[in-house]
Amino acid sequence: MNAFTMALRNIIRQRARSLVTIGAMAFAGAIMILYVSLIEGFTDAMVRNMISNSLGDMQIHAKGYLDDPDLYTLVPDPDRLAERLEASGYHAAPRWYGIGLAASGESSAAVTLRGVDLTRERTVTRTHEHVARGRWLDGAEPKGAVIGRRLARTLNVDVGDEIVFLSQAADGSLANELFIVRGVLKTVSEPVDRAGFFIPRETFTELMLVDDAASEIAVALPLRETPLEAATREAAALAPGLEVKNWRALSPVMAKMVDTAGAGTYIMLLIVYSAIGMVVLNAMLMNVFERIREYGIMKALGMGPWRVAGLVYAEAALTALIACAVAALGGGALSWWAQTSGIDLSVFGAGEDFATFGGMAFDPVWYARLTPASVIRPLAALAAVVMIAALYPCVKAAVIRPVEAIHHR
Repeated sequence: MNAFTMALRNIIRQRARSLVTIGAMAFAGAIMILYVSLIEGFTDAMVRNMISNSLGDMQIHAKGYLDDPDLYTLVPDPDRLAERLEASGYHAAPRWYGIGLAASGESSAAVTLRGVDLTRERTVTRTHEHVARGRWLDGAEPKGAVIGRRLARTLNVDVGDEIVFLSQAADGSLANELFIVRGVLKTVSEPVDRAGFFIPRETFTELMLVDDAASEIAVALPLRETPLEAATREAAALAPGLEVKNWRALSPVMAKMVDTAGAGTYIMLLIVYSAIGMVVLNAMLMNVFERIREYGIMKALGMGPWRVAGLVYAEAALTALIACAVAALGGGALSWWAQTSGIDLSVFGAGEDFATFGGMAFDPVWYARLTPASVIRPLAALAAVVMIAALYPCVKAAVIRPVEAIHHR
C-alpha cells in the first residue's frame, strides 16, 4: 500500500485530532499571510508616499549643496538638464529653496520658501493634490502662496489672508514681499507641515534674484519596475559634475526601515510557527504511541525502519499540505479584502494628525499588498516547521523493537 494512502487513512481515522491539528496550522498560516501582506502594503505605501509627496525617486544637486544648502551652490541651466532627462524617459522638475521669516499680525515663523515649476512638478510629485483648503498655485496669481497646515495655524492665517515674507536675496539685498494665502496643505511631511511656503518659480527667482540656476532637480522614474540603482547611474551620466542620489541615499533612515521590515516578518513567523510546531509534535507523538503495536507488527512482517519513518513523515507531509491549502485560501481571501477595502485606522487617531509616520504623511486606511511572495513565504515556513517537528516522532517510530511493541499496553 502506498505510504500516502496509509497516511490519509490514519488522518481520517483520527478525525477530531486531525481537524484540530490541521485547523490550528491553517489558522496560523492564514493569519501570517495576512500579516505579511499588510507589512508589504505598509512598506510599499511608505515608500510611495515619500516619493510621490516630496522626494521623487532621485534628486540632482550641485556638489556640496546637501551639506550646506544656500543660494550660491546651485544647479546651472536646470531647464536644459530637465529636457535631457525627459528625452531619456524620466520626469524632471527643477526646484528652488530659500530660508526666511513669514509674519502675519503679531505672529511669525521661520519658513522654507519653495519655488515650484507648476508644469513639471505635477509629473514628479502629487503635492498639488494635497490641498486641504483653497487651491493650488496658479501662474496667473504670482503673489499667491500655498502653505503647510501647521504653519497656517502658527501664523493664525487661512485662505485669503496676507503674509509678509522677509529674507536675503542672492546678491545680499533685502528680499521682502506680501503674499496672499491661496491654499493650505494637508499633512504631506513634517518639514512641509511646519514650514512649507510654496510660490511659483517665476516669483521666487524674481524675489531672491536667482536667474538661470535651481536648488535641485527632482526626478521620477517612468516605470516603478525600473531598477533604482541602474536609473541612478544613467541619470548621473546625464548630469556630469553634479550629485545624483536616489531616495535610499537621501533618506537612509526610511530605507533602513524598509529593509528591516522583512527581518521583522521572519521573526514573527518564527514566533508564531514555534507554537504550531509544538502542536504538531504533540499530535504526531500521540499518533505514534497509539499505534505502537501496529508499527511493531509491520516491522515483524519485514517492514524496515526507514519505511516506518517514511509512513509517519508522509502523514505529517499530507497534514501540512492540507493545512497549507486551507491557509492559502483563507489568508488569500483576507489579504484580498484588505488590499481592496483596506483597514480604516482613523478611528484610533485624531483627524489628519494621525496620518503621519516617521515625518511622512499616510492615508489612514491601511491597505495590504497581496503578492506571490506574501503567500509563498508563510506557507513555506509553515511546511518547514511541520516537517522539522515531525522528525522526532519519525525517529521514535523507526526505532521501535517489534517484540516490545507487540506487547505494549
